[in-house]
Amino acid sequence: QVQLVESGGGLVQAGGSLRLSCVVSGHTFSFYTMGWFREAPGREREFVAAISWSGDSTYYADSVKGRFAISRDNAKNTSYLQMNSLKPDDTAVYYCAIDTAWAPTSAYQAYDYWGQGTQVTVSS
Repeated sequence: QVQLVESGGGLVQAGGSLRLSCVVSGHTFSFYTMGWFREAPGREREFVAAISWSGDSTYYADSVKGRFAISRDNAKNTSYLQMNSLKPDDTAVYYCAIDTAWAPTSAYQAYDYWGQGTQVTVSS
């Protein structure tokens, strides 16, 4: 059974940083892309970032480009989301997900497995 577990969320002041982690277990896939999404109260789930299996290809939402960085360590089955210069608008539950495809995508419908989410709150 595929499981994704996020960690690293918390409360931070505007301008601060957080690093989220997502550990994947129970899979038998030869490769998969990893994505991060977020959902704020009253808003739809939105794409944040994605990374290919090799790590050579990354993809970011315009709202986080230049502030967030996605990476992965396949030996540890883990993806990371480094979030810098955080803003109150970044407050949301952050979810990681995997898509059993080669190229990363921002379409949440493409992702087959999801974690439970981790709360990130940015105070002004």
